[in-house]
Amino acid sequence: MQPVVHILILAAGASSRMRWADKLLLPIEGTPILRRVAQVALATGAPVWVTLPVGADARKATLSGLDVRIVEVADASLGMSRSLVRGIAAIIAGDPGTDDGVMILPADMPGFTPEALTDLITRYVAKPQSIWRGGTLDGRAGHPTIFPRHLWPALAAVTGDEGGRSVVQANRDRVMILSLPGPMATLDLDTPEDWAAYRASGA
Repeated sequence: MQPVVHILILAAGASSRMRWADKLLLPIEGTPILRRVAQVALATGAPVWVTLPVGADARKATLSGLDVRIVEVADASLGMSRSLVRGIAAIIAGDPGTDDGVMILPADMPGFTPEALTDLITRYVAKPQSIWRGGTLDGRAGHPTIFPRHLWPALAAVTGDEGGRSVVQANRDRVMILSLPGPMATLDLDTPEDWAAYRASGA
């Protein structure tokens, strides 16, 4: 069977660096960024999972009507690793194939297009033993990252406030970088200054 890439959107963070608002509810062209990222992910045709902290009613509401699978993270305050651990566990419970991959997609990166994510998925399906990362046009690594099934236990063991960085570092010889258009692979909106610069750019 052809590998399936599950898209795991990490949206259980506290948005503390925004200082005055929940960044995942802020609109881009009238659509909250969390919903926008989920819509782009769904447009690839891949199964989409979204981690949320317990009690995040507003975030859950902004995903209303979308065919995403919500994973509540009771210990989200312990860092980003909890989203990975809980998300991976939920996907494994769904009995994925041995060559399946998981794409880790941050929820605060609005630049991705369905075409770019689909291109990354296609590369993974053709070479499913590699770690595939989005990158800039000059070859710098960015997001998202697709991890093959045999590395999921390592992802499920991460701790603290990290994503899959340690897993990538331990498997550097497996990393393949696909240059994506424009700044999408590195453009995240994490602070009020990030949002102001993004809106000022007219993007």
